[in-house]
Amino acid sequence: MHTLHRTQKLPINLQQAWDFISTPANLKVITPPYMGFEMTSKHHGDKMYAGQIITYIVKPVLGIPLKWCTEITHVQEPDYFVDEQRFGPYTFWHHQHRLKEISNGVLMEDIVHYKLPLGFLGNIANSLMVERQLAEIFEFRHKKLIELFGEYKA
Repeated sequence: MHTLHRTQKLPINLQQAWDFISTPANLKVITPPYMGFEMTSKHHGDKMYAGQIITYIVKPVLGIPLKWCTEITHVQEPDYFVDEQRFGPYTFWHHQHRLKEISNGVLMEDIVHYKLPLGFLGNIANSLMVERQLAEIFEFRHKKLIELFGEYKA
């Protein structure tokens, strides 16, 4: 099992942060273009809710499309939600999206636990590529959120 943990402070209020991250259509906005992210389920701007299924196609390696299906398993508005992979590239994927009000803004926290298939070969792939690619995706997200909402100043 591998873990990715990221935090980011934004100069917006808790409700603004929740409204943005809990809208499925915004996933495309915060995903690097090279991933070829395409949502295949229809949500029409709805907010996430427990039990919601979201399907999409991503192209993380050499433009090869991968189908991915996640379920929103937990929602505690406006504090957190959890998405879990139901099928896709990982053997296990559990992603917590947490928000906390802080002075002059909000603290966003992402905690991802994941496991790749193929045992030790999956671990090698994680070391050679997946870990770095996930870091790049979250770095893109970090920069995009600053572009959208501004730089946090304490």
